[in-house]
Amino acid sequence: MSAAALVENEFLRRHPVEAAETLEAVSSRALKSTVQSLAPEALAVALEYSSPPRALTIFEALSSDDRSTLVERAAPRLAVSLVAQLVPESRESLLAGLSPGARKDIERMLSFPENSAGRMMDRSFLGARADMSVGEVLRRLQETTIRSARSLFVIATDGRLFGRVDMQDLAIASDDTPIGELVHGVDISVTPQTSREELVELLERSMRDSVPVVDVTGQFLGVVRYRNLFRAIEDVATADMQKMVGVSPEERALSMPGFAIRRRLPWLHINLLTAFLAASVVGLFESLIAQFTALAILLPVVAGQSGNAGAQALAVTIRGLALREIGIRHWRAVLTKEILVGLTNGLALAVTCGLAVYLWSGTLGLALIIGVAMIMSMLAAGIAGALVPLILTRFGQDPAVASSIIQTTITDVFGFFSFLGTAMLLSFML
Repeated sequence: MSAAALVENEFLRRHPVEAAETLEAVSSRALKSTVQSLAPEALAVALEYSSPPRALTIFEALSSDDRSTLVERAAPRLAVSLVAQLVPESRESLLAGLSPGARKDIERMLSFPENSAGRMMDRSFLGARADMSVGEVLRRLQETTIRSARSLFVIATDGRLFGRVDMQDLAIASDDTPIGELVHGVDISVTPQTSREELVELLERSMRDSVPVVDVTGQFLGVVRYRNLFRAIEDVATADMQKMVGVSPEERALSMPGFAIRRRLPWLHINLLTAFLAASVVGLFESLIAQFTALAILLPVVAGQSGNAGAQALAVTIRGLALREIGIRHWRAVLTKEILVGLTNGLALAVTCGLAVYLWSGTLGLALIIGVAMIMSMLAAGIAGALVPLILTRFGQDPAVASSIIQTTITDVFGFFSFLGTAMLLSFML
C-alpha cells in the first residue's frame, strides 16, 4: 500500500465526520476510483456519518470482496442498513460471501422490524459467564475495544441472562473473586421486537447506559447501547424537521443536486396546488379588493400571523407525539389549550393591529375588520395546528410528512376568507 493510501485511510479512521463530508462532495464520475483505493475497514468508519443514499452509492462502487470486508467490519447498524437497501439479487450474493457467523447475525437482524431493538442491538459485546473470576473477566475486557461501558452482563451456562456487574465493582474486586458474588439483578430487558419509542422510555426511567436484548426464552441476544439509540433518535428528529417542509429525510447538506431536486420538486408542486386554492379564495372577492385597495395591502398581514401561529401549535403537538408526552386520547386537552392560546393571542394582536391600521388609514371600519379577522384566523390556526397531526396519527400516517402542508392550506384559506368575508359584511364602514 502506498504512503498516500496509508494517509487517506488514517484520515478516515481519525476524522470520520470530515471524511464523510469529503466523500459527499466527490462527483459520481470520480467516486469509484476514489473509494477503491481506500481500505474497507477504514471506509466503514466514515460511512457511519454519511447520508444513507450516499453511503449506499459508495458501497456499490466497491468490489464484491471489499463489500464483504466492509460489512464484516462495520458496526451492525450500518451493515444492516447497507444490506437492506440492496436489491434482492445483490443482497443474496453479498450474504453468500460473508463468514457464517456474520451472515447469520445480519440475516437475524434483517428479520426484525425496522427501528426495533433487534435492528439496533450490538452483538459485539463482552458477556461474562457466571462461573468466571474477576481476573478472567478483566483480561478478556482488556482484549476488547470496549472502553465506555459502565456495566457488563453475565450469562448463565445455558445462555440465559443471569445478571449484570458494575464496572466499578469489577475494578476494586480481587482477581480471584467469583464474578457471581458481584452480580446484580437485571431490572430491565427488552425483546428484539421492542420499538425504539419503548426503548427511549425505558432508558429515561432506568438511567442505564445499555439495555440487554433477550428472546422469549430468556436467551441473551445482544445489547442496545445508549449511543446507538441516541444516534437513531437524532436521525429521526432531524428527518422529521425535513419532512415537515417537504424535504426527503435522506437528503444531507452535501447531497448531490440531482438527488435534492428529485426529492423536493414533487412537494413543491403540491405546495403550488394549495397556493392556487388559497388564491381562488381571494379571487371570490376580486371586485371588493378592486373597490378598496387597502384590503390587498393588509391581506398578507393576516395570512402571515395566522401561518406563524399555526406553525407554533403544529410544532408543539408533533413534538409531544414524538416524545410520547401526548396520545390521541389527549385530543380534547390539546385542542382546549390551543383554542385558549389562539383566542388570547388573537385578541391581543387584534388590539395592536387594529390600532396600527387606524393610525395608518384613519378608518375605523378597516381597523375593526382586521381586528375581527385576526381573532378568527388565530383561532383557526390553533385548532388546525392541534388537530391535523392528531388526526393523521389516528389514521396511521406520519404527522411530520403532511401536517405542514395541510396546516398551511387551512390557515391561508381561512385567513383570507375571514378577512375578506368580514370586509364584505362591514363594507359600509369603509
